[in-house]
Amino acid sequence: MPARPSAPLALLAATTLALTLASAPAATAAPTATDTSDRILLSPTATPDTARTFTWRSAGTSTPTAQIAPAAAPDDVRAVSGTTTATLSGRTHHAATATGLTPDTDYRYRVGDGTTFGPWHTFTTTADEADPFTFLYFGDIQNNITAGAAPVVRAALAAEPDADLAVHVGDLVDSANSDSQWSEWFAAFGPRATGGMDHLATPGNHEYSALSLSSRWAPQFPTSGNGPTSGRDLSRTAHYTDYNGVRFVVLNSNHRNAAPLSASSWLNTQQRWLDRVLTDNPHTWTVVLFHHPLFSNSPSRDNGRLRTAWLDTLEEHDVDLVLQGHDHSYGRGNLTAHRTDDPDVHTGPVYAVTVTGPKMYDIDPGNWTDNGAEVRVQFEDTQTYQTVDVDGGVLVYTARTADGTVVDSFTIDKDGDDKRVTDTR
Repeated sequence: MPARPSAPLALLAATTLALTLASAPAATAAPTATDTSDRILLSPTATPDTARTFTWRSAGTSTPTAQIAPAAAPDDVRAVSGTTTATLSGRTHHAATATGLTPDTDYRYRVGDGTTFGPWHTFTTTADEADPFTFLYFGDIQNNITAGAAPVVRAALAAEPDADLAVHVGDLVDSANSDSQWSEWFAAFGPRATGGMDHLATPGNHEYSALSLSSRWAPQFPTSGNGPTSGRDLSRTAHYTDYNGVRFVVLNSNHRNAAPLSASSWLNTQQRWLDRVLTDNPHTWTVVLFHHPLFSNSPSRDNGRLRTAWLDTLEEHDVDLVLQGHDHSYGRGNLTAHRTDDPDVHTGPVYAVTVTGPKMYDIDPGNWTDNGAEVRVQFEDTQTYQTVDVDGGVLVYTARTADGTVVDSFTIDKDGDDKRVTDTR
C-alpha cells in the first residue's frame, strides 16, 4: 500500500502555542512552604489492582513517607514507609509502595518526610478482571522538549483526560543524566499527570551514557520486580504488569550499550523470559514495548539482531501490539504472511513506530519489505501521540497530531472466531 502523505506541518505549528497555554494540566494543589518534594511519578506494580509505587525526590534527608487514603474516606489515612534510592544533583530520590489496596477504587496520596507533606494526588486501582480503559502511547520525546514536544504531550492529556496509563518507548530525553532535560520532561506532563496517571517506560539509547544506564532511570521508573534475574541492567528495565485485562511487557533493546560483547546472549535471556511470560498470560490482550524497531523506517537503521532474537516469539504468541520508537518517523505494519483477501484486513501482531518530539528522519519502506513485512502507513515530519482504547474483545488504536488530526487508526477485533486487524483510516 502506498505511503500516506504527511499531516500539514503548518497547521501543527499554528496550534502549538494555543495548546501550550490551554491544555497544560493544572497542579493538584500548591505545596506547602516547607515542602521540598517534586518529580512525583506513579508506577504500576505487578498487581496494579492492589498496589502502586510512588517515586519522588526532595531536598531533605528525613524519613521518606507516603500517606494514602480511599477517596471516599479521606480521613482514613495510613502511612507507607519509603526508601531512599539515590542522591543526584543535590536532590534525594525516594520510593514507596502502597499494598493491600482495593481493586477498582479511587485513592488519594501524598508524599513527604513524615512530618511535612506535599499536595494530594489521586489515582484509581485497576479492576481485578478485564475492564474498559484507555492508555496513551508516546514515541521519542527527546529533543527541544519544552517548545517542541510538550505541546503534543499536553494535547494528548487534554484530549484524553481520563486515560489511566501512559506508555513511553524510550528516548524520553536526549542526554541520559541531564537534570535540566529531566526537569523539562516532568514539566511537559505536569504534576497532575505524573502523579495521577500510571507511567510505564522502556529505556532508549539516549537513556544510556556510553555503556551506562542513566543514574536517574531506576529511581524514576521502578520495575514490577518480575523481570529476568540475570543480564546486565535487565532487573532494572525488563518486567511486566497486568493492567485491566492487558499484559504489558517491557523489554530492553539496547544491546549495543548494555551488552556490546555478548548481544546475542543478552537478547536471548530476554527471549526466554518473554516466552514464559507470554505462555502464562491469562489475559485477552498483550502489548510489548521496546525502543529499537524490528522493522525500521530507514534501511540504514536495521536491527537484525532484534528480529533474530524476538520476532519468532512475538509471532508465535500472536502479540497484539508491538510498540517501538527510535526512528523519528511514523510506521505501522505487519508480516505479509498475515494478509487476507481484504486489503484493509490482516491478522497477527501489529508493529508500530512513532515519534512525539520534533526531531525527524527520512523514511523508506525497504527495511520492512526486505524482511517479510509490509508497512501499511508510513510518513515523516509529523509528531503524534497515540490513544488506545480497550473494551472487552475490541481494541481501537488512533494516532493524532497535536491539533487532533487523525493520521492513522485501526481496530483489533477478537469477539469473533478469528482475530481481525482492520484499517479504519
